[in-house]
Amino acid sequence: MQEAIKKIIQRRELVCILVERNLKIRYKNSVLGFLWSLLTPLAMILIYAVFAKILKFNNGQPDYLQFLVTGIVVWQFTSGCLNDSINAIVGNTNLVKKVSFPRIILPVSTALADAVNFLLTFIILVIYLAFTGTLSISANTLWIFAAAAMHLVLGIGLSCLCSVSNVFFRDTQHIVGLGSMAWFFLSPVFYGTELQTGVLSGINFLPQGIIYLNPMTGILSAYRAGLMGLSAFPAGMNPSWMLLSAGVCAVVFLLGMFAVRSGDKYFGDIL
Repeated sequence: MQEAIKKIIQRRELVCILVERNLKIRYKNSVLGFLWSLLTPLAMILIYAVFAKILKFNNGQPDYLQFLVTGIVVWQFTSGCLNDSINAIVGNTNLVKKVSFPRIILPVSTALADAVNFLLTFIILVIYLAFTGTLSISANTLWIFAAAAMHLVLGIGLSCLCSVSNVFFRDTQHIVGLGSMAWFFLSPVFYGTELQTGVLSGINFLPQGIIYLNPMTGILSAYRAGLMGLSAFPAGMNPSWMLLSAGVCAVVFLLGMFAVRSGDKYFGDIL
């Protein structure tokens, strides 16, 4: 892992070039270009505001719309890393076959491009929460840094795993599509962690903290704690359970690095 990180740092100029290229491709032939990074979250907020108003789906929370929008914005980065990384290696066949460079740069640059896009969306989210009076600046704000670190580590790991898997198994894109949908509904995007622990309350042999085995549970809880001042944990739960989400993020990152390193020598032949 240290060797892979060292290579990325050494080739940081190439990483920046690929990140810039990925961002340009995203908005290629678009009249508004990067403005879509700002317009998309605004349109999304409006759509969900109408959706929540019509269906009266407030989950008993006065600030449910802000709660929901925060969850959707955070999930989009994870979804972007899953979907965009599918072609990170397969879509760069000429580079892989003709140029000598650390292949890990391809999925990493894809994840970083999604991180840049997420940052722009995140700024709009913060402005929206401030405008609606739900932005909370307190000691809990530090949770944002923990959430961002876990989120980026998870995103890079997922990008590496998905990009390598698609080289060897072209069914990966279909599996990722179905898997991400299931993961979305298993994560507390539309609902809070209290619903998850409530479901587990009837299963005596499982500790309620097991919900943090899903890294998005910890990430979403941490973001909401930092932005809205909400508790990162259900009532009575030991805060140390958050380390479970952090640990899973780290494991996914390490597995992703290992996958790229192990498959690197076969990429040219398969592609």
